[in-house]
Amino acid sequence: MHIPASRSQEVELLTFADALERREGSDSYDREKWIYVPDFYSEYRYILGTVGKRPLITIGINPSTARPDALDNTLKSVERIAAGNGFDSFIMFNVYAQRATNPDHMDRELNEALHRENMLAFRWVLERAGESPCVWAAWGTIVEKRAWLKQCLSDMVREGDRFGAGWVHAGKPSAKGHPHHPLYLKKDSLIEPFDMEKYLRSL
Repeated sequence: MHIPASRSQEVELLTFADALERREGSDSYDREKWIYVPDFYSEYRYILGTVGKRPLITIGINPSTARPDALDNTLKSVERIAAGNGFDSFIMFNVYAQRATNPDHMDRELNEALHRENMLAFRWVLERAGESPCVWAAWGTIVEKRAWLKQCLSDMVREGDRFGAGWVHAGKPSAKGHPHHPLYLKKDSLIEPFDMEKYLRSL
């Protein structure tokens, strides 16, 4: 379990650029296999994924305890579904970068600085994902936990549009139209197109 030690506004924040630069000198994990930013366990995480030329960019709400060579059950499911749909790697990204195993423990108010750095991380991922990046909406009903998550999602869609990103989902959406969370999906689940603009209008 990861329970935030404090509001993220009270945590010393490493910018994405600084976290990325630090990662280049890391020997704490296999950098030929993993992308992990920051490269140490902290109160926030920008990126966790595997190295490849065609990643399935997976979007959850917020990170929990996973790290290289220690994936949680959600990330294990993401890895299986990415491989089953023909991707050579996966990137786990989140609408909000604060770690919290229980989303009820997320910040009550949006940390604008953390969100800004998270969007820079998202842009970095999109830039390196090849032509027409595939972005998997995979957050389930947790998006209802905080009203400001819609703003974060809107910013992500706008950023994705700059790179021609295509949004997909897997499994049956919830009654309110939220995309299915990866944890309880069948391992052979197939991804399908997801209308993010329509979804955002419904939030």
